[in-house]
Amino acid sequence: MLCLTDVLVTRTAGTPARPPGPPSLRTAVRDPYPLYRLLRTHYPLVYDEPFGAWLVSRYDDVRAALADPRLVPVPGEPAAPEADQLLDRALRGPALDALTAAVERGAHVLARRLAAREEADLVAEFCDWLPTATVVAALGLPYEETARVHCWCRTGLGPSGGGRSELGVFLRPLTARRRAHPGGDLLSVLCAARSDETVTGLVGTLLGAAGETTARALASFLANLLDHPGQLEVLRARPELTAGAWAESLRRDPPLHLVLRRAVEPVGAIPAGATVACLLGAAGRDPERFTDPDRYDAFRADPGPLGHGTGRRTTSEALLARLTAEHGLRALLAALPGLRRAEGARTAPEDLVRRSPKILRVRTR
Repeated sequence: MLCLTDVLVTRTAGTPARPPGPPSLRTAVRDPYPLYRLLRTHYPLVYDEPFGAWLVSRYDDVRAALADPRLVPVPGEPAAPEADQLLDRALRGPALDALTAAVERGAHVLARRLAAREEADLVAEFCDWLPTATVVAALGLPYEETARVHCWCRTGLGPSGGGRSELGVFLRPLTARRRAHPGGDLLSVLCAARSDETVTGLVGTLLGAAGETTARALASFLANLLDHPGQLEVLRARPELTAGAWAESLRRDPPLHLVLRRAVEPVGAIPAGATVACLLGAAGRDPERFTDPDRYDAFRADPGPLGHGTGRRTTSEALLARLTAEHGLRALLAALPGLRRAEGARTAPEDLVRRSPKILRVRTR
């Protein structure tokens, strides 16, 4: 396996003379891209003292850092616990069919609601709710509990504590019924040969996958296509190309621009115990890896996304996000033949980490 130290030594050998020290990430909230270019060119590995982390910005270096076992998730960052691995194995066969059918149904219900209006906000009325609607339908949960599930998807559930206990209490009568009378929903599949505690962990992991990061990625995807109506029309005629368009959106506009890691032992110049910021937003626009990297091209041959744009090593979130993107777009195009950007000012991102649109006003006819 290519190690981070080797990559950094190789890539920095021909770096041009450096200008004065780079500004901190803390100064680049509204427009980080000039700083990203400066970092990639002159400071591929640098300690940002105000931010308190070592910055890694080139594509190859970020990819190596995310795969390096000496760099582990910091507290609060998603890891790859056993529940993630169990869920990855469970989401196959009938379970995957149930999840896919739920995404498709949820997307068409939400899209049809928008069809009766002339203008809508896709973020608030589609992107924020589609992952939740998918989880509710796939698990076969009561429809009237959608709002509570949406709250769990947004806030997440830790491995212990009140949130997980509340979820366990909520699921207990539902899992008992599924064990007695299994059906074709995902909860029935998860209940097979698994304890209630394990099922609660699997459902909690799925709720995390349906959280804010997936909604933000979907919003950026739709915004990119609405900003390129010619490419959107090609996808209307050739929906089989949607997967590539989705990967390209993750490259150009990942839902998270940085992922934090902690060094458990020295990694080149990085000391043990140090925090490392893997700049996904910079890596995805590295001109050494991508031609014309700032341009969105739904048909780019090799968009090379980095771990669903979050750096995660598990597949459940990536799977759910891809399904919501593909079926969500198809449902919108089917229900809204005149779909296009609405006129008016666009909101500028105010958070370095989260760069997706907060509002996405569209005309439906």
